[in-house]
Amino acid sequence: MNLSDRINNMEESATLAMAAKAREFKSQGIDVISLSLGEPDFKTPKHIQEGAKKAIDEGKYFAYPPVAGYMDLREAIAAKLKRENNIDSKPENIVVSNGAKQSIANVMFALLNPGDEVIVFSPFWVSYSALIQLAEGTPVFIKGGIENDFKATAEQLAAAITPRTKAIIYSSPCNPTGSVFTREELEAIADVIRDKDIIAIADEIYEHINFTGDHVSMASLPGMLDKTVTVNGFAKGFAMTGWRVGYISAPKWIADGCNKMQGQVTSANCSIAQRAALTALTSDLGPTKEMTKAYHERRALVYDLLKDIPGVKTNMPTGAFYFFPDVSEYFGKKSDDKVINNADDLCLYILEEAHVSLVTGDAFGDPNCVRISYAASVEELKEAMSRIKSALSKLS
Repeated sequence: MNLSDRINNMEESATLAMAAKAREFKSQGIDVISLSLGEPDFKTPKHIQEGAKKAIDEGKYFAYPPVAGYMDLREAIAAKLKRENNIDSKPENIVVSNGAKQSIANVMFALLNPGDEVIVFSPFWVSYSALIQLAEGTPVFIKGGIENDFKATAEQLAAAITPRTKAIIYSSPCNPTGSVFTREELEAIADVIRDKDIIAIADEIYEHINFTGDHVSMASLPGMLDKTVTVNGFAKGFAMTGWRVGYISAPKWIADGCNKMQGQVTSANCSIAQRAALTALTSDLGPTKEMTKAYHERRALVYDLLKDIPGVKTNMPTGAFYFFPDVSEYFGKKSDDKVINNADDLCLYILEEAHVSLVTGDAFGDPNCVRISYAASVEELKEAMSRIKSALSKLS
């Protein structure tokens, strides 16, 4: 008996795999500093926790919710999108899911037929390609280099389009690079696809962790509302990773398809988590702004520490909480009997030698890089960078 080909051919999430390795080391009593998962180190704000407790005490939210989410939550999401993103959305355009990852999976299964192509702006979040392939589509990568803050261009997009192109997908602020597309860059991308039968999938899960002062939504640009799926959620900006609440705003025909898909796979998101999400959307953003301020300060710290490590090439990210440095200068070097052939080897070496967990850039579309999350305390970040610098100095 064998597993299906789709499962055997699917790659394991590199971020979750490295997190598992780190937990294995910790279980052995090793002091591991984990900079591998994209998870805020803050607790969910207290008022959001209280919103969930109130829902439990009211005793009204123990039955199956509507598959697409409670109406008042979808109304609040639509109001937020209009208020903060200039997206003219309605509750019928919203589908609430078990995290933004399920939202993206729903979209891929709703849109793609076998052989349809999705152009992926690379570097990219690890699950994009896996979900496209799981839906029997074909990912087509256009790559931005460090010299352009890892942002692929509208010209690259135009060159990659074929008759099989069904959609494009990008994140801004970007996981893994922290890059933020400017209004001008997004307008140029929109110009390429506006008159074509191509859907833009805009992953905006990091919108609140943006240091540019100007988050621009693709769906807000002229002519793009009916051609854009906006993906968002509560994990990053509200420190609600474990609550698993994500959502899309999409043209109704796509939202209906995602609702149909979700109805067969999981049905609705957890009722109490939805009440917590409603509290988050209808309350003051003060805690979110404070978390973003802390990330901004940590970014400056880690940038200075990375620039002090010989052979590490980095840019200054403008959003999210990641650095994506080029570490290829260490490829071919060794320490004792350990040879560093690639970023995978380097991440394993740093875990074993420095007891710091990172993620290989190969999983994100750039084999010369590693992803470093700075969603950790200042003390942990200082210690981690010191350990990494020491470990790298042993390679020759």
